[in-house]
Amino acid sequence: MARAAVSRRLSDRLRWKAARLTDRRVASQTAHTLVFEVPGWPGHLAGQHVDVRLTAEDGYSTQRSYSLASAPDGESVELTVQRVDDGEVSPYLTDELAVGDVVELRGPVGGWFVWRPEQKEPIMLVAGGSGLVPLMAMIRVRRAIGSRTPFRLVYSVRSPEYQLFVSELRRDDPGLDKTYLYSRSTPPQWPRPPGRFTASDLSGAGWPPDFQPTCYVCGSTGFVEKAAGLLVALGHHPGRIRTERFGPSR
Repeated sequence: MARAAVSRRLSDRLRWKAARLTDRRVASQTAHTLVFEVPGWPGHLAGQHVDVRLTAEDGYSTQRSYSLASAPDGESVELTVQRVDDGEVSPYLTDELAVGDVVELRGPVGGWFVWRPEQKEPIMLVAGGSGLVPLMAMIRVRRAIGSRTPFRLVYSVRSPEYQLFVSELRRDDPGLDKTYLYSRSTPPQWPRPPGRFTASDLSGAGWPPDFQPTCYVCGSTGFVEKAAGLLVALGHHPGRIRTERFGPSR
């Protein structure tokens, strides 16, 4: 019986589901948060993603993967999508998809790059650009359940206008420490000059390796490879570093 139940759950996650857009919000200069109602949504874990499929009237179909931004909330899910100018899917989602329109979602997908509330070890979140999205889901779940697990976020972004979730991250979240790094331009009188993140940034804003934190790193391939390499060089065990990367087509 248990095996049959597991098989049904897996089958449900592989099935495409109709998702109706119920709300959209500007998330940054180049990103929008899209809220979908998905009847029969099975729930998800913070850090998982979904596949989104679009089908044109002539039958042409294409799909992309996007991280879930929201904590579990019944049949409602949120995606925060960064517009890629030469992309095939993201410009449609950010500029053309209207409230009431329907797309198809499949998922949730993923079981490694997730944070579970029963985890008690310190958590280090390292985000590059829109790589903040699945990490924000972890922050939201932590807040929703009143978890006391200590989190530290290191968020690297090109410039202030590209920051995601600005007002939400300004909220007081006891036990959540936040550090912002800017690679091209900074807010006025920012103490750190613009530039790529360094080992010193991760060491100063993160957890010492002997605290045995779990580190979640998400961003572009180059960002993730550099960050993971620096964390290992700082003494973090490779088995405690979980990575998620995205390519330009997203």
